[in-house]
Amino acid sequence: MTNSSTTRSTSERQIRLELNQRLRQLEYGGAGKDPLKNAGHGTFGQRTTRGLLLVALTTLVPGGAQSVTGNHRLGRIGLAVTVINWTLIVLTILGLVFARDFTLSLAFNPFIQSIGIFYLAALAVGWFILWLDTARIIQFVKLKSGARTLVAALLVAATLLTSGLTAYGAFLLNASTSSLGSIFGSGPAVEESDGRYNVLIMGADAGEGREGLRPDSISMASINADTGKIFLFSIPRNFQNAPFASDSPLWGVYPEGYSCGDNCIINALYTDVTNNYADLYPNAQDPGAEAMMDAVSGILDLDVTGYVMIDMAGFSELIDAMGGVTVTTGGWTPYRGVRPDGQWGNAWWEPGTHTFGGDDALGFARSRKWSSDYSRIRRQQCVQQAMLSQFDVPTLLTRFESILSAGEQMVETSIPQSQVGSFLNLGAKSQRHDMERLTIGAPDFGDQGEQFSTYPDFDEVHARVHEMLAADGTPPSGAHIMQPTLGLYLLEATNNDPTADWEPVPTQPDGSEITKEYLQWAEDTGQTNLLTHAAETNHQCNPG
Repeated sequence: MTNSSTTRSTSERQIRLELNQRLRQLEYGGAGKDPLKNAGHGTFGQRTTRGLLLVALTTLVPGGAQSVTGNHRLGRIGLAVTVINWTLIVLTILGLVFARDFTLSLAFNPFIQSIGIFYLAALAVGWFILWLDTARIIQFVKLKSGARTLVAALLVAATLLTSGLTAYGAFLLNASTSSLGSIFGSGPAVEESDGRYNVLIMGADAGEGREGLRPDSISMASINADTGKIFLFSIPRNFQNAPFASDSPLWGVYPEGYSCGDNCIINALYTDVTNNYADLYPNAQDPGAEAMMDAVSGILDLDVTGYVMIDMAGFSELIDAMGGVTVTTGGWTPYRGVRPDGQWGNAWWEPGTHTFGGDDALGFARSRKWSSDYSRIRRQQCVQQAMLSQFDVPTLLTRFESILSAGEQMVETSIPQSQVGSFLNLGAKSQRHDMERLTIGAPDFGDQGEQFSTYPDFDEVHARVHEMLAADGTPPSGAHIMQPTLGLYLLEATNNDPTADWEPVPTQPDGSEITKEYLQWAEDTGQTNLLTHAAETNHQCNPG
C-alpha cells in the first residue's frame, strides 16, 4: 500500500507540473503576455535572452526593438532611416565599382559634405534616442544581477560603437571639410593637355639663411588622365636659361629666357616674380607659382596647368603625423647631428634601412654637403614616394586629425576642391603602374653635371620628354618626336629588387668598410676627397 501511494503521489505531482506548464504557455500566448513584448513574464533566462535580443536589434536594425515591443511609431521611424542608410551604402559601393570618378567627386563636393555632416550628426542623436528607449524597454530591474551587468555592459558598448562612432564621423567630416576648404580653392579646374594632367610640384623653404621663399625641390608630374600612370620630371634648383613661350607674361621681361647668369637659377624665379613682377599675373593667387609653371612649361615643352606648393616645415610635420617614413639607402648621407665623439657637427646615416621622423626625413632629403644636386633630387623623390606608399587607410584612420592639421600648414595648390575626388581616383589607378622618372641633368643627360644645368640643350630635353610620353601612348604636343627607345631613360619596371643594380657602397682606400669614426677622422683632418667619395652612392634610395 505504501509503495502504491508513493507512486500515485509522484504521478499527481508530474501531472500538476505539466498542467502548470501548459497554463503558463497559454498565458504567454495571450495578449500582452509574450515575454518578448513584456519583461514581466517568462523565466529569468528568457528575460536575459530578451534583453540581448533587443540590444542586437538596435545595433543591426535600428528601430527593430521598438517595432517588436509595441512602440510602433518610433520603430517605424528607425526602420525607415535604416532602409535609407543601407540604400546609401549600396549606392556608394556600386558607385565606387562602376563610377568611381563621379562618386569621389561627389563625396568631395563642399555642399554634399555639409549635408553629410548634418545627416551624420542627426543620425547619431537619433540612434542615441533609440538606445535610451531600448534601455527602458529592457527593464533591467527584472533581470538577475549577473544578467543585468552583462546586458548593461553590452548596451553601453553598442551605444559607443554605433551612436558614438557616427558622431565621431560627423566630427571628422566637419574637420576634413574645413581643412580641404583651407587647402583647395574654388577656382577653375586644372585642365588636361593631350590626355594628361601636368602638375608642377614644388618643395619650398624660406630657411637656410635665404632671403624670401625659394622652391628647393622642383618636379613636374605628368599624369595619364585615363590610366593614372605618372611620369616625374625633376629639375635641379640651379637650372639656368629657362625659356618662356611667347604668350607668357614673362616673355616681355625675359625674351631670351631666364638668363642673367648665376642670379637667374630657376629656384630664384619664384622670389623674383613675387617681389618685382607680380603685376604681370593680376588674377593669380600666387604669381611666383604661376611664373614657375611658365618656366617649367618652356623647359619641358609641355603645357603645365596646375601646381602644388609643399612647405618643407609642414612636410616634416606630416611625416610625424603619419608616424614616420621608412626608406632604404645605398650610401652614406651626412646630416647635422651628434658625432661619434659626442660633439655636435656633421654626422652620417649609414647605408641600410631607416625609419625617419619628420626632421630626420627632411634632413635626409635636403642633405647636400659632399653631394651633388642630382643625389639630393633622388633622395627627395625617394622620401616623397615612401610617404605616398606608406599613406595607407589604417594610418589615415588612426592619425586623421594630426594629418589634416599638418596638411593645412603644408600645402598651397591651384587644384580646386571640386577636383580632389578625380585626382584621388587617378592616385588609386597610379598604384597599378611603376612611376617613371627623368632628371633634367646628370646622370640622365650624361655626366655634364653643372655644365648641362647652366647651358641646357632644350632640343634634347624636349625630345627625351616626348619620347617617354609617347611610350605611354600619349601623343606629344610639340614638334620634337622620336621613336620610343627607352634605353637608360626609364626605370626598369620589371625589376623586382630595386637594389639589385645599385653601385657598391664605397670603401676606405685599403678596401675596409667605412665607419662613422673614419668619416669623423676624415673631416677633422680635412680629407674632403674621402668624404666626397664616401657620399658618392647616397643617391641610391628606395621606399620601404
